Order: sequence, then structure tokens, then C-alpha cells
Amino acid sequence: MKPLMRLGIFPMVGALGADLRGAVAAIGALALAAMLGMAAISVDLARGYAQMIGNQRTADAAALSAALAYSAAGSSEAALLPSAQDVTVANGMTNAVVTAAVVADVPTAGAKAVKVTVTTPVPFAVATALGYRGSYDVGATAYASLGSTSPIAPVCILALAPSGTGIQTSGGATIDAPDCSVAAVANIANQGTRIAAKNIVAGTGSVLNDWGTLTTSLLRYAGSFTNPSWNTNVPSSDKQVHAATTLADPLDGNSDLAAARAAIGSSTAPVAIGNPSTPAGADWVIGWTPSSNVAGYRQGASAKYVIPKGNYTIGRLTIDGGLTVQFQSGSTITVANGVSIGGGSSVTFGDVNLSVNGGFDSGSSGVTMGDGSLTIGSGTISFSGSNSFGNGPVTMNGTLSLGGGATLALGTGNHAFGAVSVAGGSWLKMGAGDLDVRGGLAIDGSSTIAAGPGAVRIGADGSGRAITLSGSAVLLMGDGIFSAGGDINTAGGSRIVFGRTANHLIKGNFTIAGSALFGAGRYTVAGAMVNGTGGTTWPYSSPVTGQSYGQTLEGVDVSGYDMAGINVSFVLSGTVNLAGGAKTKLIASSTTVSGGAIADLLIDSITSDPTSWGGGAQNVFVGAVHLPNSDLSMSGGSSTLSAGQCFMLIVRTINASGGAAAGSACASIAGSGSSGAATSIGLVQ
Repeated sequence: MKPLMRLGIFPMVGALGADLRGAVAAIGALALAAMLGMAAISVDLARGYAQMIGNQRTADAAALSAALAYSAAGSSEAALLPSAQDVTVANGMTNAVVTAAVVADVPTAGAKAVKVTVTTPVPFAVATALGYRGSYDVGATAYASLGSTSPIAPVCILALAPSGTGIQTSGGATIDAPDCSVAAVANIANQGTRIAAKNIVAGTGSVLNDWGTLTTSLLRYAGSFTNPSWNTNVPSSDKQVHAATTLADPLDGNSDLAAARAAIGSSTAPVAIGNPSTPAGADWVIGWTPSSNVAGYRQGASAKYVIPKGNYTIGRLTIDGGLTVQFQSGSTITVANGVSIGGGSSVTFGDVNLSVNGGFDSGSSGVTMGDGSLTIGSGTISFSGSNSFGNGPVTMNGTLSLGGGATLALGTGNHAFGAVSVAGGSWLKMGAGDLDVRGGLAIDGSSTIAAGPGAVRIGADGSGRAITLSGSAVLLMGDGIFSAGGDINTAGGSRIVFGRTANHLIKGNFTIAGSALFGAGRYTVAGAMVNGTGGTTWPYSSPVTGQSYGQTLEGVDVSGYDMAGINVSFVLSGTVNLAGGAKTKLIASSTTVSGGAIADLLIDSITSDPTSWGGGAQNVFVGAVHLPNSDLSMSGGSSTLSAGQCFMLIVRTINASGGAAAGSACASIAGSGSSGAATSIGLVQ
């Protein structure tokens, strides 16, 4: 080791160690400076990251808001930026730079989305100690998918014809739907006074305007827009969109509607009735010269007979005129060969059970009967004068005829007739109970039939009519099942009142030329519905029942109208024609009733027969009129409005002329009319 020491190796090592310590100190100083710089920058970067999170939240909200505004404005891109900026400012970013645009193929090919970018400056803070000055930008981008959102407002007047002219106006005709769309799959031709709507849409067709006015926030057409250069009463160019729109029947495939249509043509037959059992017996002659078998019931030599309680089997019962005859209560009486009562006699049956074959003639003064059963079989049945029966079932296998001012009051109980004919100012009034008429019911002028609550089942006469009302005839029915096995035909000046029931079955045409009140429920009609009146209106006070009808219906004022129904749906195999100055007020139910009224549906038919609303008809319709295969003509100053409520019209074509008016005052009731389903706006992840 000594040689090495002599060579100075160890002193050199010591010197080297001193140099290394100095280098490490220099490097440490530099490293410390770098670490401090990185810490400063990290703090500022963390601030930027926090700002980016806030920007992203704001961009998400702004994109959704802009997408909704875009759709509400009828696909107008002018609505994008103001909406996005408003949301950004509301989030406290007053110095942000915002961009908004519609982009294609996001999130998938063929789709569209609204793209919003929010950019804000982040000033340097801690890093200024290292010489950094100013700020750096932090941006965030969000996309809101427009999905299948319909580019138009919900449709309330829709023409479904695939070609030609779907909606046409002429003369002084107007269509007004300020809160919803007026749309046609094919062309729209406004050659009348005005079409005013939130949107006016020709799905695959063109729009033609002549001298009239088009008022809308969006005019959308697939073909062309033609308008005279001098006519400035049309939407400005920024409210015109040249693009196709898919339109569809919103009620197509409705299961409730399909079930209702399946019931068309059905009816419930009246109960079967036949002749009572009336064994043969001796004839009775109650008169001034009586038969020996009744002479003992005479009160001395007077004109009065009293038949005590008992069971009597009679061949033919003859009562002379001018007598007073009383059958005391508790009796059972059968008459095999008819009852004939002379004029001026007063005949009273107490609480008895009376069965008659061979006809029944009440005489000019009529008869009175207490509680019990009355069964009349074969033969002619005629009641004259004033007739009053108590409570109990009444069955008449033949035709009940009332004429010459005769009246017949029946108490509670089921009532069944072969047929009914009331004429000459006569009336028939029945208490609560079912009413069955096998061969049609006819009421002549100034005559009335009033039925209490209960089922009503009426078959058709030989001409196919179930109910026939002549001028000034009145038919009043209480609540209960209703079925007519044939046509219902009423003349001008007549009145008919239907009670409430789930489904009124009418197996035939429904022609109303007088006034009608429709109790709540569905009306299933195997034929057309026609209102051609212009005469009698509601309310009406009946001298027969002592009640007033038609001031209100289901709490709704219907006075001044001749045809009115509240909470009703009409499902037809034919169409619905309105003319002759008819004043109609029909309001659909707001809820669906199983087997009954369908929510928001007023009238439905899939017939291709044309529909006519003319002759000054004045209609208030609330609900959807759905005639997708029918061509509707509105003329002669007719109007179909909604009185400030919701009316939706779906037809094949509409031709409004001669001062006709149609309108709705709501956004939508039965769907949008567009093939796009519900609005589908959402963030693209």
C-alpha cells in the first residue's frame, strides 16, 4: 500500500469527493425550481379541469334546451343559439363563447342531433410566478339527439288521400286551428278566405294559395309553394320549409275502436211473448139486460156492477155502454174470446191478474186497473179515453194502438208488445221496467211515448224500421240498455231522448230530422247517421211526464241545439251527414268505458261513402271525427267548430266552400298525426 500512497491516489479521491458535493448541490437547486414550476402549473391545470366539468354540464343542458327549441320552432335553426346562450348565462357563464348547430349522422347514420360547444377562458393564477401570463381556453361539447321527433306541431285536421288535393277551400271558406297543425298527405289548395294553423303541412304534396290568407309559424311542403306575387298574406320565407313530412292516421290500429266496429250490425232481440192460457168458459154480458151468470153482481136496478174477489173463467166479456163496473182486488180473470167495452162505461179492475185472448177494446172512456199482471194475446188491441194501470208486468202479443187522444199510463214493471202505434195526440207512459217491442214502434204527430228507466229492445216492422216518429211526435226513454233491430227515422218537429247506457245498438240507418238528446255512451250504428233538421231545439217540457229535457246534459248547457250528446261516441258503418240548418253539439267522453264510449272519439266510420255537412248546419264537435276513407264536403255556410275545446278531423279529403268554416282550439287529442311517435330528445352519450 505504501507505493500507492506515494503516488497520491488518496488525495485525488478526496478532491473528487469535494467536487461531487458541489455538483449535487447545483442539481438539487435546479430540481427544486422545476418541481415548484410543475406544482404551479398543476394547480392551474386542476382549475381548468374543474372548469371543464362545469362547462360540460352547461353544454349538456344547453344542447337539450336548443334541441327542444328547434323542434318547437318547426325545425328552425334560428332558435338554436339563443336558447343555448340563455342556458349558459343562467349557469353563470357570462363570458362563455357558445356555438350551436344541427349536425347529421349523429348518433347513427341518417340521424340528426344538435351540437353545442361551450368555451370559457381560465386565467393563470399560481403559474404567473413563473412568468405565465393571460389565460387558456377550456371547451366542452354536447350532442342532443333529435331522434324521431316530429318536425311539426300535433295535427288536428288531417286529410289522408295519398294523391291529388287533400284539403281545398273556396269562396268564403275558412279553417282555423291556431294551436295545432292542418295537414294533408297530398296537396293543399287555399282558394278560399283563410287557413290559419300553428303549422300547415303538405306531407308529399304542394301548397297553392290564391287570393286568401295563410297564417302559420311553419309552412312545410314536399313539392312546391305557389302564391301570387301581390299576395303578401302568407308566411315569410324563413317560415317556409321545403321538405317532405310523413303523416299517418293516429287511430289506425286502435284496439278499442276495432272492438267497437266488431259490434256493428248486432242487436238484442226483444223478449219472446205469446198468447196467455185462457180456458174456454161461458160468455159474460154485463149490461142493461145482463146474462144470467152476472145478473147477481148488479147493484139492484142501477147501472153499477161489483164483481167480488174470485177466480173467473170467461168466454167473451161484453160490457154495455153507460155502466159502472168494478172487479174487486184479489181476483184472477181469464177471457178466451175478447173484451169489448161500450162507450161511456167506467170499468175498474182492482189488484187483479187479467189474461185475455181474442182482442181488447177499452171503450171510449177507458179502463182503470190496479197492481197486478195484464196479458193480452191475439186479436186487435185498442185503448181509447183515459186508461191507467198500476204496477206489474204488462204483455200484449198484438199491436197496441192508441188514437184519438187516448192515454195509457202503466206503472212499474216490464212491458212487452208485439208492436206499438200511438197517434192522434195520444200518449203512452210507462214506469220503470224493461220495454220490449217485437215489430216496431211508431208515433204520429202530437203524440208521445215515455218509458221509464230500464232496458229498451225494439225489433223492426215490415219495412225494416224499429222506430218511426212523424212530425211533432215525442219519444222519451230513461237510462238502460238500448237496442233497435232496424232503422230509426224521425221527421221534422219530432223529439227523441235516449238514456245512458254503455252501448246503444242500432241495426240500421239513423235518420234524425227532428231533435235528439243522446244519453252518455257509445252508439253503434249499422248504417249512416243523418241530421237534416232545422226546426225544434232543446229544452222541452213534457206535459206527459211533467219533466224538462235538454236544458243541460251531463252538466253541460245544450239549450238552443236540436241534436246534442255529451260523453258519447258514434261508431258507424255508414257516414254522418248534416244539413238543413241542423244545430248539433256533440262532446266525446274524456275516458274509455269498457264496451262503451271511447276516450276522445266522437265519430268513427271506415266507409268510403262521401260525407256532406251543408245547408247551414252549425256544429260544435269536441273529440275526434274519424272518417279516414270518406271525402268530406262542407258547404252552404255550415260551420264545425269546437267552442274553445278540442276537435280533431281525420278524413280522406276536405272540400270547404261557400262560407263553410271549420276550426279547433287545442293542440291535440288523439295523437299527432305523424308517423313519429312521442317526442324523443336526449343526450348522445
